[in-house]
This record gives sequence, C-alpha cells and structure tokens, in this order.
Amino acid sequence: MIALRQVSLQRGTQALLEDADLTLHAGHKAGIVGPNGAGKSSLFGLLRGEFAPDRGELEMSGGQRIAHMAQEVEALERSIQDYVLDGDRALREAEAALARAQANGDVHREAELHGTIEALDGYSAPARAAQLLVGLGFDQGDLARPLSDFSGGWRMRVNLARTLFMPSDLLLLDEPTNHLDLDALLWLEQWLTRYPGTLLLISHDRDFLDAVCDHIVHFDRRSLVLYRGNYSTFERTRAEKLALQQAEAAKQQARKEEIERFVARFRYKATKARQAQSRLKMLERMGEIAVAHVDSPFHFTLPSADRTSHPLLVLDEARLGYRGEDGETVQLEDVDMTLQPGQRIGLLGPNGAGKSTLIKSLTGELPLLGGRRVPGEHLAIGYFAQHQLEGLDLSATPFIHVQRLSPRAADLDIRNFLGGFGFKGDDAFAEVGRFSGGEKARLALALVAWQKPNLLLLDEPTNHLDLEMREALTEALASFEGTVIVVSHDRHLLRATVDEFWRVADHRVTPFDGDLDDYRAWLKTRLENERREARAQKVERQEAAEAPKEDRKAARRAAAELREKLRPLKRERDRAEREMEKVQASLGKVEDALGDAELYTDEARKDELSQRLAEQAELASRLGELEQAWLAAEESLEAMEAELREAT
Repeated sequence: MIALRQVSLQRGTQALLEDADLTLHAGHKAGIVGPNGAGKSSLFGLLRGEFAPDRGELEMSGGQRIAHMAQEVEALERSIQDYVLDGDRALREAEAALARAQANGDVHREAELHGTIEALDGYSAPARAAQLLVGLGFDQGDLARPLSDFSGGWRMRVNLARTLFMPSDLLLLDEPTNHLDLDALLWLEQWLTRYPGTLLLISHDRDFLDAVCDHIVHFDRRSLVLYRGNYSTFERTRAEKLALQQAEAAKQQARKEEIERFVARFRYKATKARQAQSRLKMLERMGEIAVAHVDSPFHFTLPSADRTSHPLLVLDEARLGYRGEDGETVQLEDVDMTLQPGQRIGLLGPNGAGKSTLIKSLTGELPLLGGRRVPGEHLAIGYFAQHQLEGLDLSATPFIHVQRLSPRAADLDIRNFLGGFGFKGDDAFAEVGRFSGGEKARLALALVAWQKPNLLLLDEPTNHLDLEMREALTEALASFEGTVIVVSHDRHLLRATVDEFWRVADHRVTPFDGDLDDYRAWLKTRLENERREARAQKVERQEAAEAPKEDRKAARRAAAELREKLRPLKRERDRAEREMEKVQASLGKVEDALGDAELYTDEARKDELSQRLAEQAELASRLGELEQAWLAAEESLEAMEAELREAT
C-alpha cells in the first residue's frame, strides 16, 4: 500500500502539494495526470526516497521492490541484451558468485548457486530479455549490438526494456511511450495489463491510459484527487463535477455548443469509409470531453491558407529513400499519391517502414530517388517534426520567433496568438533556451499555425505535450479546413482528425480499408505470420543440417505427429480469439451508449448510468481474462512446438 497523509511538497520556490492525501492499494494501475510542472515526476522522486515531504507523512508497505525508468542512458559498449539483463542485480550477483565458485572448484557452493539462479528464474532470463527487446521493435540481429550503436530514442527503448525486466512490486513509468511507434506501443500496452504488481504511470496518451489504468490520480490545484476507472471515466466524472459549479456553467455550455456546431457541419462531409465514421463518432463525443477541459490554458485554431490548388501535391511513380556514400537506400517504391484539398490521412505501418521518409519527401526536404514530385501553384506546407525543435533559436523568445515570420504583424496580435498556445504574459518574452521539451513543441506548433498552411504534415506532433495541450491540438486539427497527413501513436488524435488511413509497409504505400481496430488485427496477423515463417525456416535449417537422408521419412512422420498434437492448442487459442471479438463488440456498444452526454445530466437516468458503467467494467474484466487465456494458449503452443522440434 502507498499512503500520503497531509503531504506538502515544495521544489525551489514552487509549491507542488499542500496537505495532499492519497491511498493506493497493491495491484492498482494508476495513471498520474496533470499539467506540466504540476509535480508528477516529483511524486515519483518522493516515492523513491530521493527526498522527504516538507510536511506530512508518506507510508509504503515494507519490502517493495521498485523499478523506475532512468531518463538518460549512457552510450555504453555493452550489448543491449546484456544491458537489459543487468537490470536484475540479484541475478547478476548470483552469476558472478557462480563464476567464482567454479574457478575455485567449490562444488558445494556451485550447487547452491545453481539453485539460487533457478529460484531467480535466471536460466530463462536471456530469452525473457530478448522477448522484451523484440516486442519494443528491435530485430534479433540487434541484440548483440552495443548500446552505443543506437540513437537516443532507441537507447530509451532499451532502457524501458531494462526497467520492465527488473523484478519489481512497484513499477514507476514516466512517459514510456515518448519514443515508441504505434506497433511497440500496442505491445507495451498488453505487457502492462499483465503486470502483476502496482503500476504508477505518467503519460499524456489518453488511449494508453484507458487501456492500462484502473485508477487516475489527478494533480488539481496542489492536491491529489483519486478517480476510479480509466482516463475516459475520469473525464466524464470530472465533467460532471465541473458542470455542477454554476460559475462555469455558461462557459462550458458555450464550448459544448461550439463543438456541436462543428460536428453538424462535418456530418454532411463524412464519407462511408469506416475511419470517417469512426471520426464522426469521436467528434460527437468531443462536446462531452470539452467540458472536462474547460479550464485548460490552451485554446487555439489552425487557420488555412486563403487560396488552394486542385490537386495540392502529386507524387508520380516516386522512389523514396536516401543517397549516401555507399549509394542509394530505397525505402519506398512506385509511390503514387494525389493530395486533394480537405483530405485527412493517417499513416500507419511498422517501425522503420518509411513513414517519416514519406513525410520528408512530400515536404521536398528529402529529394526523390526517382519519379516526380509536382506541387500545386498555391501549395503552402506546414511541417512539424521532432527534429525541428532543435532548429529553434535558443537565445530568442516566442514573440521574436513569430515576429521574424511577420515583421509587420501587430504586437497585440502576436501576443494574443501565442496566448492560445500557453505563452501568456511574460512567457511570450522568455528565452527559448530555458523551455522544457513540451514548451518547445508548443512553440514549434505555433510557428506552423501562424503561417496558415493548406497542407499540414505532422510527424509525431504529440511527443512532449501534456494531455491538455493534446486535447487542444486535437480540437484544432479536427476543425482545420486544409489537408492533413499525420504520423502519430496517439490513437485519440488519429480517431478525431483523420478520415482515411494509408499503410506504409513492404516498400509500398497503399490505402488501408479500415480503422485502427482493423489495423491492430492486421498487425497481429502479420506478426503471427512472421513468427511462424521464422520458426518454419529455423526448423528447415536444422533438418537440413542434422537429419541424414535416410531419416527424412521419419522426420515427415514426426512433423505429422506435431501437427496432430498442436491441433487442440490451436483450437483453444482460436476459441479464445473468437470470444474476445464478441466481448469487444459488446463493449463497443456499451461505450457508445456511455457517449450520450444526457446520461450524465438527466437525474431520471442515473440508474441507467450505473448499469452501463457496471456492464462496461464487467466486459472489460472479461476481455482481460480472455486475453490472458489467449496468451497462455499461444505460449503453450510455442513451447510445445519447440519441445517437439527438439524431439524430432
């Protein structure tokens, strides 16, 4: 158990907590939310014993093993697999002691240490470490490469794998998804839902919080407020509380009506495509969500250019990639794209498939290796990518950055504009060099918006942004009248802002007929096929190397027996998968019903609300059980295949 009793905490001159109370029980998975600078990371420091509260008491049940993700990783020459294994200190100490005992010929001590390593599950440790790294996007061939070979973002993935590998009862994760693509994020989501200990998670990804967390801890005016349920439940509950405060009622209603007017306009433009319909449902819920964010410091629009072209931009039989000293590296071939005004496209695809390469080629920043790029006469591109944060002038202010773009703009117009992005008052005249990553990202987005593009190209725009700024960006993008192409692992943003998906995979760019749930199913099937193919190739290599010609017939018989023994496990796995689909469909219907804003305000429907919430919790629990059953069957299937391969 974790208990804060009347805790006050101050860092420097800023008061973070005043007489705060919080109780979390073992096994809770709690999301920690609040504006940047509220004290979320300082709470982790308090729990880890880095400092004591200024007043009040912190109580934690004894013997808790705490795993925490370091924010910086040295570029070591150690292999990434060994670096992950180093996370289990007790195992490494036992292995070192075993090596000493073997060197000294101490057989009794050696036998004792073998038992210790077995108790620490040490003999499966290399396989477990490899599974974590592969799940987070590394190839098998990467595992022996030194940490220094990888960029900062990939080193943070290794660091995350090491943190997950550490034996722990309490897991503290601070923005673990910042350097992940959508594929790795979905894998991490599943891993954390199965984590048996207590989890405290700082994240600005609402879908991630929804999938993983069963409680939300909200930093609210230097206090800690605990909400039961995931992030969406927190939003609804908080919206209901705020709606009861009469002083805010008129402001909330005006914001809700503004969203509803936009939804009404969009409804007549939506196509029948599944993603467009998914977006319409998301927009219909934004009025309800907006109430929960009525006190957000961010509110801005993204104006579009006055003139446009038909088409805006064309790629014709384009070959995309990089030229280097060793020649050309081709990532995408035969790319044909014709971008029209008003299109809203999300790019999906495995890590490294070429999504960022496509975005850079569309901007013209990356020259084509072949084919044609034809811009429209009035094309005005707004491009946001993480590397642009490094291009900001650290000695200048937000005001000067905007003024350089428009020297004749009125000072008041610039200040009002920057205020919508959170740079109010003196903040507009603060040096950028002192800004956090989130503040720099906000400024980079503001500079894109100021230039009034008619084609927005966004590569992971939500990294470093807190939840309030993400929601403001989502609303602004939802009502942007130009063309949007976005790469993001933020599923809430994708659902609310794009009408169609394009899949970037296997060196091709093709339209994807479906929504994010369909993509998740496609990705799962792809990974399963890749694993089966890899296993089949491994078996073939082993048979070719080991089996003499006269044993080929016996090997075929053994393979037939293998297939026969695997059938029951496959049936069990497939049955769990079918049940998961049914429960997911039922859960979707309940959540659609919960999207009715009147359900929270109509007193006569309070019982219906309670019933719906209970159904949601029951179905979510059932879905978790089925996912565990599917995983157990899949793992048993893989273990049986490995065992029978060795036997044959």
